[in-house]
Amino acid sequence: MKSTGIVLLILGLVLTLFTAFKFFTKEKVVDIGALEITRDAPHYYSWSPVLGVAVMIIGALMLWQGAKKQ
Repeated sequence: MKSTGIVLLILGLVLTLFTAFKFFTKEKVVDIGALEITRDAPHYYSWSPVLGVAVMIIGALMLWQGAKKQ
């Protein structure tokens, strides 16, 4: 229970500090016989920092409950 709480605290901190994720995929534009033209298509995932705070609160509660049971 304690280790899960610590992992959630760290994950919540990362989600709060980094609120977006960007990655690229190859997209085929033209494919004529041996000629193939591709481009990098960007994709964005973003979330609210409130999500990170909520995950940190859940982690803190799990850590607190784990310490209370001992």
